[in-house]
Amino acid sequence: MVKKKRSFSEPEFATLAEPVATEEAMPESSLRANLEEIKTSDGVIGYILRNSSSAAIDLKDPTKIIDYAILSSSALDSSVELSELFDLGDVKNIVVEGKDAKVLSLMVGENKISVFLEKGADCEKILRKLH
Repeated sequence: MVKKKRSFSEPEFATLAEPVATEEAMPESSLRANLEEIKTSDGVIGYILRNSSSAAIDLKDPTKIIDYAILSSSALDSSVELSELFDLGDVKNIVVEGKDAKVLSLMVGENKISVFLEKGADCEKILRKLH
């Protein structure tokens, strides 16, 4: 039996298959445009936008996609668990700061957005652009 050779390549950017819904019913193109604008800001490393069926990933270093995806998912899941544990109500956003970088994560409707930033970048400016 002859085996077929399969070659797999990781795409640098994933595309969304379905429209993205936000609290203000922001159209997908507007949300993506805001994220593209944010990506060009000083101190922004990249972003992950995901919902239950698809994801869009845009990072300056595509070799770290898995690391950033795990960080994004863990931060959002932990924020929900802590909110329930301490009866804090709905989590609007969470910022996790490390030694050299930080991540701003938020849930907008069914969408989960994580923006990865250098330590000195302004999170408030990013939040204003996403709302």
